[in-house]
Amino acid sequence: MKEVCYLNSNDGTGILGYGVSEKLIAHGQHQLEAIEAFLKRNKEKHVFACFSYDLKNEIEALHSHNTDEMHFPNYILWVPRYVVQLQKENFTFLQGEKTTEIFEFLNEFLEHETNVNFHHFDIDFNTRTPKEKYIQKVNELKQSIQKGDVYEVNYCQEFYAENVEIPFPLDTYFKLNNITRAPFSGFVNIEDYLIFCGSPERYIQLEGKTLISQPIKGTAPRGETEIHDENLKIELSKDVKERAENIMIVDLVRNDFSRIAQKGTVRVDELCEIYSFETVHQMISTISCEPRKEVNFTDILKATFPMGSMTGAPKISAMNLIEESEDFKRGIYSGSIGYFSPNGNFDFNVVIRSLVYNKKSKYLSCAVGGAITTLSDAEKEYDECLVKVKKILDGMHAF
Repeated sequence: MKEVCYLNSNDGTGILGYGVSEKLIAHGQHQLEAIEAFLKRNKEKHVFACFSYDLKNEIEALHSHNTDEMHFPNYILWVPRYVVQLQKENFTFLQGEKTTEIFEFLNEFLEHETNVNFHHFDIDFNTRTPKEKYIQKVNELKQSIQKGDVYEVNYCQEFYAENVEIPFPLDTYFKLNNITRAPFSGFVNIEDYLIFCGSPERYIQLEGKTLISQPIKGTAPRGETEIHDENLKIELSKDVKERAENIMIVDLVRNDFSRIAQKGTVRVDELCEIYSFETVHQMISTISCEPRKEVNFTDILKATFPMGSMTGAPKISAMNLIEESEDFKRGIYSGSIGYFSPNGNFDFNVVIRSLVYNKKSKYLSCAVGGAITTLSDAEKEYDECLVKVKKILDGMHAF
């Protein structure tokens, strides 16, 4: 299979990139400025991109020395040979000529999308962080919060499997998507990597003059009955801890936006709204601004990345604590996948609720985390992590 990126809104629409005509990859440091040159050179084309969480090390002169089994680059940007807008079963070609090659792939793609007779996902995951260690680390992070080092920190753990074969990548993605049905879902096959993403979260979007971010903080499981489900939703909306987590990140995003926004344009459009997805309820806020005219994408990236929902606040202190506490290098997990349009608009997700695979090493990773505050209960935080991944991992095993 050639390079593929499918960004799926799960409302009958999506955008599909196939093949590569030009590519930019950063494995090392000091390559941040190359992003803007690449975008400028291809400003009349659609460009797709993956940004690793560890790009933070260049943006803020930080470091990462944790276990890195995935070896994902700091970023990958590429110009697909073909870009197709999907609206249910209708195709609109946005880039590239209509050839036999692309129609053959589209037919294969549609067959996978409509076929629900999925292959069995016979893979057992190990946990890199034992429960006892996870609880110890949460309590240590709470001590750091009580000392005033941070207000909130996003602490993650990794579930992983080794020597994994994935013979049917598109089938694997559509099986995951059948479980999650998330609005920022995606499938990526690029270089040595496969990403199967079931994300409900938008990192950042520019549409015209308006830049928005929609951080998620606050999670509740879906109920077994309609009444139970509604009660869980109401409980989440009133949960003091979850609202406090969300509002802290809203303040962080407002501060990030203020660095690149026109004066007086930073707004909170939604605060702590509850959205329901296939596997969980989530608390989401929407913050917007109008960037200054001289601001380019790299300026926005420097001001806002990594997204506050995956770090904590203050951001740099939280990221340092994350590196001290976690047992793995995040890579593309809690990074971002998205695309740029020729008109200057762009849209990027947050890579969560995802499976990431290295084709060379046959290593498969599924990471998960949550926000730690002074109100956190370590046992409950561990259980919340399991809520987020259990339906994914269990569902992938189901026939």
